[in-house]
Amino acid sequence: QVQLVESGGGLVQAGESLRLSCGASGSIVGFIVMRWYRQAPGKQREFVASITRSDSTNYSDSVKGRFTISRDDAKNTVYLQMNSLKPEDTAVYYCNAVPSTWSAYWGQGTQVTVSA
Repeated sequence: QVQLVESGGGLVQAGESLRLSCGASGSIVGFIVMRWYRQAPGKQREFVASITRSDSTNYSDSVKGRFTISRDDAKNTVYLQMNSLKPEDTAVYYCNAVPSTWSAYWGQGTQVTVSA
């Protein structure tokens, strides 16, 4: 069982930055992939970014060039650096851990609100 805790959300103005953190209860070394998703009010949860155990990254088109995902295995933490935030980035952001092909875990989410 892996517990994930997201933090770093808040209220910012458009153009500002935030860094989200996702802390895991144990080592994330060897996890197949770690991902960030988000869910805006009235919308489905959508993929934001991912990082594999080989540090390969992938981003949704809507955040590419503005967001950066990274990991610190020594701290069991994955980060999402969000720059040039837009009002449409407002959502609850969730961390997703995939240790193996038969397991996946979610955090409780952290709210990000971007005012115009």
